[in-house]
Amino acid sequence: MTAQTALEKIYQNENLNTQEMTALATALFSGELTDAQIAALMIGLKIKGASVDELTALASVMQQKAIPMFKAPAGVMDNCGTGGDHSNSFNISTTSAFVLAGAGIPMAKHGNRSISSKAGSADVLEALGVTLNVSPAGIDYLLAQAHIAFLFAPALHPAMKYVMKIRRELATPTIFNLIGPLINPYPLDNQLLGTSAGASLKETAAALGQLGRKRAIVIHGAYGMDEANLSGATHCALYENQQVQTFDLDPQEYGFTPCNLKEIQGGDAERNKEILLSVLNNEPSPYLETVVLNAGLGLYAGGVVPDFAAGFTKAREIIANGLAQEALTKLLRYQKEVA
Repeated sequence: MTAQTALEKIYQNENLNTQEMTALATALFSGELTDAQIAALMIGLKIKGASVDELTALASVMQQKAIPMFKAPAGVMDNCGTGGDHSNSFNISTTSAFVLAGAGIPMAKHGNRSISSKAGSADVLEALGVTLNVSPAGIDYLLAQAHIAFLFAPALHPAMKYVMKIRRELATPTIFNLIGPLINPYPLDNQLLGTSAGASLKETAAALGQLGRKRAIVIHGAYGMDEANLSGATHCALYENQQVQTFDLDPQEYGFTPCNLKEIQGGDAERNKEILLSVLNNEPSPYLETVVLNAGLGLYAGGVVPDFAAGFTKAREIIANGLAQEALTKLLRYQKEVA
């Protein structure tokens, strides 16, 4: 099947099978597609909706073309989200990653600069003094010593050069927002994945299972956020034991006080840095409560706690005891040794 034939199939609202999507993705990341064809692929899949096989095949090809990592630590995890929800929230998953690292989970935090918001994970971490471009050996060392390392997507996925310009020009969430959290170069054991594409919740969870996750939770927050928030129920899909279970989680049932989305809005990288540090310093705010909610879900996804209630309790303890702040301190200290 030629690339054009595959695209025509997508235009007809038909799903590509694994072999077809693998061939199309291989052509894309080998520089064989024109910019117009790549844009057509992004928009066609956005309108049709990506299937499990399409997501898995595209992610698998991208992982094959990524810079190879070394030995993955046991229990390695990521909590990268899709972005693209236009909520202008602060960096929730990045802040939560330090809480999860404070629990001893090796957090391979995969991310990028902002595509559709004022400050992506890379932007706020850079403002904190975190080095973005670290070698695979250095990333291994940081995971062992600090329990957290940042995996800068453009440095580890050089083949993304074929799509970055087009993603920015389209300025709309596409399959590459969905794929970003699926292509961590490490073979992750567990994952918490926030998605702005609520219609793909179950498919994304199934794709994570096909990619080798033992336990994964995909979440779609109230008002379309790619994070859990306190303004309403979070839609969840749990992958475990080769099954996907969907359910809604209402924060109020766990004692959280509702808040408006405006109360968790962020700003540029410097403003989001201030918010992140306030949370790690355990300063009471809707920002802190939102991180407790998301980190608690992550602790369950990582197998640290037996249920969500225990996760929220442990997340509070980790922040209050300074362990989340310590994870940031260790990351900044040990990256100097890596350098």
